[in-house]
Amino acid sequence: MRLRRLVTGALSSVALLLTSAGAVTVSAGEAAATPCGFYETHSDAYYNHCTSDGSHIVIEIDDWGPNSERCVGPGVTWIGSASGIDGAWYTGRTC
Repeated sequence: MRLRRLVTGALSSVALLLTSAGAVTVSAGEAAATPCGFYETHSDAYYNHCTSDGSHIVIEIDDWGPNSERCVGPGVTWIGSASGIDGAWYTGRTC
């Protein structure tokens, strides 16, 4: 009886460990696909405002000529062609 309890406990621990590792791997893969903040693909530039409060923020966009500002909501916003955008960042203001 004692051996059965020990084996059952060990198997449960291993199952929990494997399940947790799988959850971390999926979350990391999703985060890498659309990181928070500025990111670009081969052809397009995006800003991902990662929030759970529904806020809209002002970002500054480093594009050709003087930098521009844009109000973005939660989630991913296309901000232009990757060839014309050098970066974008949060200005510290909401809109």
